[in-house]
Amino acid sequence: MSPRRKAGSTKIAVGSRVRTSNSKTGVVVEDFGDLAGEQVTIDPDRTVQARRWAVGLDDGSLAFLDDDSLTVVD
Repeated sequence: MSPRRKAGSTKIAVGSRVRTSNSKTGVVVEDFGDLAGEQVTIDPDRTVQARRWAVGLDDGSLAFLDDDSLTVVD
């Protein structure tokens, strides 16, 4: 199991409640750490860079984002 953030900490971690740069809120559910920035093949015509965090959004969707797109909220 991944560590959760300590109370009062503003560091992003699995379990952190966050707000995205487009004002959606959710909880960090996975940390891809060293894989962030690596090329990921989506299909034969599309390759993208992996993001650091998987965030389960309150609307039920899943978003993959980097640190600069997230703010920890309480």
